[in-house]
Amino acid sequence: MSARDWLEKDFYKALGVSKKASQDEIKKAYRTLARDLHPDKNPGNAEAERKFKEVSEANGVLSDVAKRKEYDEARSLFGAGAFRRQAGDTGAGGVPFDLSDLLRGAGQSPGPSTGPAGGLGDLFGSVFGGGGRASGPNRGGDIEAEATLNFDEAAHGVTLPLTLNSPGTCDTCHGSGSKPGTAPRTCPVCHGSGLVSRDQGSFSFSEPCRECQGAGTVVDEKCPSCRGTGGVTKTRTLNVRIPPGVTDGQRIRIRGKGMPGRRGGPPGDLFVIAHVRKHELFGRNGDDLTLRVPVTFPEAAVGTSIRVPTLDGAVTVKVPAGTPSGRTLRVRGRGVSKPKGGIGDLLITIDVVVPKNLSEDAQTALKAYAELVDENPRADLEREVGRHG
Repeated sequence: MSARDWLEKDFYKALGVSKKASQDEIKKAYRTLARDLHPDKNPGNAEAERKFKEVSEANGVLSDVAKRKEYDEARSLFGAGAFRRQAGDTGAGGVPFDLSDLLRGAGQSPGPSTGPAGGLGDLFGSVFGGGGRASGPNRGGDIEAEATLNFDEAAHGVTLPLTLNSPGTCDTCHGSGSKPGTAPRTCPVCHGSGLVSRDQGSFSFSEPCRECQGAGTVVDEKCPSCRGTGGVTKTRTLNVRIPPGVTDGQRIRIRGKGMPGRRGGPPGDLFVIAHVRKHELFGRNGDDLTLRVPVTFPEAAVGTSIRVPTLDGAVTVKVPAGTPSGRTLRVRGRGVSKPKGGIGDLLITIDVVVPKNLSEDAQTALKAYAELVDENPRADLEREVGRHG
């Protein structure tokens, strides 16, 4: 990302959050916007694609605590837009840039001290890459994507193709920003350093070159594909392994599949947000599957064996005689696969079903049964009623 991006673009505005927003608020805002603006949801909509790229770029900075701090310091230092101009302009609003403005923007005043260590010098280095000189490898940014899984895929794990749209290097100009057949020329003002020196009293300070905006080069004929930026939104498809046992809303980290690093730096990571569809029969309690099984009163009273489904075929379960409604039976090893090995259990809750419509013969049989059973399930309640009667 160029120095100009840091100074010109309001990433907080792009995500619709305040500068004091928490990391969770930034994450939530990005997910909402990325879902609504995703190219798959807006085919052929150039404006949605532009905004999708904008929010992805903003999230790439603000979701990283270190990059966010550098971005905030840079915009504070340069008055949140002091360099908002085209090459050749004198400054924001036509006003030439003055070092005293820079110092005031940083909360300092001109004087013999440049502030604590890690202040202006370090900030120039971090934002402008040492004035266009190599500042060493930089790790690529992290990106986020979403995947919707079936219930059994989440339980057992799955490998699925994931289409990603993220900033990348323009294939037409290979990142130079220049029209094919041309090349950027070395800035005649800073001679490629990206910085110019300026005297302030007894001290000499470096500031970004106005001619090239700190890039060190000037593009005379812009690339038609990226319009001189050197970057475009790219689409790529990855086969991503989702581990077993993921839950709805879980954030899965895929190392090394994020944005490419700069100057040979390592790539960032890909974070996949899992959305798990509900199952029509099963539920989940951690690594255990849950299932409600209806049985008739005679089955619950005298006991029975029933066949029930699992995610890996049917099993036979013995219902002991006298099983009340609501009792839970455990079938070991028939639940959700665990990420580190092992399998949870299947928890079966028994529901004793009371028939709604009885034939005359069934009613007669039940009355006969009631006369044969010497059992009163409400004996304790009736004693209490009699005590207060």
